[in-house]
Amino acid sequence: MKYKIPRGTQDILPSESKKWQYIEQKAHDLCRRYNYKEIRTPVFEQTELFARGVGDTTDIVQKEMYTFEDRGGRSLTLRPEGTASTVRAFVENKMHGWADQPVKLYYIGPMFRYERPQSGRMRQFVQLGVEAMGSDDPAVDAEVIGLAMDFYQELGLNNLKLVINSLGDVESRNNHRNALIDHFKPRISEFCGDCQTRLEKNPLRILDCKVDKDHELMKTAPSILDYLNNESKEYFNQVKKYLTDMNIAYEVDSRLVRGLDYYNNTAFEIMIDGEGFGAITTLTGGGRYNGLVEEIGGPATPGIGFALSLERLLMALETQGIELPVDQGLDAYIVTMGEAAKNAAPKLLHQLRKEGLKVDADYMKKKVKGQMKAADRQQADYVLILGEDELAESSVMMKTMKTGEQELVPLNEIKDKIFIAD
Repeated sequence: MKYKIPRGTQDILPSESKKWQYIEQKAHDLCRRYNYKEIRTPVFEQTELFARGVGDTTDIVQKEMYTFEDRGGRSLTLRPEGTASTVRAFVENKMHGWADQPVKLYYIGPMFRYERPQSGRMRQFVQLGVEAMGSDDPAVDAEVIGLAMDFYQELGLNNLKLVINSLGDVESRNNHRNALIDHFKPRISEFCGDCQTRLEKNPLRILDCKVDKDHELMKTAPSILDYLNNESKEYFNQVKKYLTDMNIAYEVDSRLVRGLDYYNNTAFEIMIDGEGFGAITTLTGGGRYNGLVEEIGGPATPGIGFALSLERLLMALETQGIELPVDQGLDAYIVTMGEAAKNAAPKLLHQLRKEGLKVDADYMKKKVKGQMKAADRQQADYVLILGEDELAESSVMMKTMKTGEQELVPLNEIKDKIFIAD
């Protein structure tokens, strides 16, 4: 029987994993500069956490979750996103009582959604997520958006477009909600079954429907911006001011609602504005969720965050022809001549690796010519030739692969020679 990888998943081979490592390290470094601390949560959680935290009217909960019962009969779900798990950890570990507020966290890890696989959308995918909980200062909103923009720009992406909206506070959302119901209800039978279900539960999500996006009522639907109370308007104006002060360009789109139920006030997406990226142009999205901590059992705590797919990021980099500066080659490759040299190679390898060098040697009993070819394939900067004469002098013949130059180098000077040349 031949085994194949499950649909919607991928093997990331060594030539590609270097890119992932580079991007993940860039994320770690950027979050450190913004003073966000890494959190790691379980890959599976109680199903109810996502039903309450993500929203039972969302496509994620209704159609896309990987849910199963364990041997104790408990319903568990592979996490489809990271915010709910992070908020659960925030509540369970009483982070709301920490002295330093807001609590600023980030995570990188696999998420799982059962949906139709397509380019940039997998059933198992990796998310980078950022969450700031404990402050309702609009400056935090601008900081989170700035972090997301910096991440893409520092990787070299251009033609980025930031789109923002305000979903308002509870009062504003309720007034808008009632207006949406009045607008859609007379002709709701013309919409898909999902929209009919959402009419009373969460009519805002009708605006996010992909099936009925071209229906004439979509174009004339009431705008949330017309229902913002003075407090919500002022909050949104402050976010926009901070973004302008930070030289971050943006567009306001009143139809931007996001796909999750827990958002209020600021919502945003970052898109690729240009040709060649296909139908999916959104790179990341996020927003403020001031009621989510309470929904999951904690005290009233404001929060804001975003999540982005590393797969989609890699697609964008490829589309724009951006080559990441990943290290592909070796510092050195040891070539041995004779049994004594071969037996001495493991000790030398171990010593050089402990000194911080990336080195390798032949384990397939190749002749010298084959070893030299292997060094070339692995893009070694230097070849360290070790034979009986070199062993006798506690040295190696160091060959610079770019120039072909050779010199005899004592074993204890190899590291310095390589580092000086670099």
